Amino acid sequence: MVERRTELNRRYHRKKKMRRLKAKLAQAKTAHEREQILRKIHAISPWWREPTAEAKK
Repeated sequence: MVERRTELNRRYHRKKKMRRLKAKLAQAKTAHEREQILRKIHAISPWWREPTAEAKK
C-alpha cells in the first residue's frame, strides 16, 4: 500500500504544479517568460499542447 500512496502523492503534486504553471503561462508577458514556463510544463507532461483559440470559446 505504501507504493500506491507514493504514486498517488506524486500524481496529486504533478496536477497541482501543472495548474500553477498554466496560470503563470496565462499571465506571462514576454516571449522569453512563456518559453521558460512551456519548457517546465513539457518536462512534466511532454505531450501537453496549449489550447487553440477555437477550443477556448
